[in-house]
Amino acid sequence: MSDSIPGPTPEAPEEAAAPAAEAYDPAAPAPLGVERAPTGNADVDAYLERLADADHLPADGHVEVYEDVHRGLRDTLTALDARQGPPAPQPSPSPSYDHRS
Repeated sequence: MSDSIPGPTPEAPEEAAAPAAEAYDPAAPAPLGVERAPTGNADVDAYLERLADADHLPADGHVEVYEDVHRGLRDTLTALDARQGPPAPQPSPSPSYDHRS
């Protein structure tokens, strides 16, 4: 027998605490992981990047993003169709022939 009083036993080292797994919610927004390649047109690239905003929204919020991107792309393409630079020169009238000279 021992005259010593047993003290508190040292606690076992905690196992590596695994990060708490978040509850899976199939209805929660999730990124689609679609990569967007640059087009070389800054305006178009900005609108395509805007599509990433839909990754963090519920499905009913996607419509607003898609409509905004569609409107911006349509406006950008319309601007590309507009004539750039000064107006084309008008053909000069043909010289009239004066038969009286």
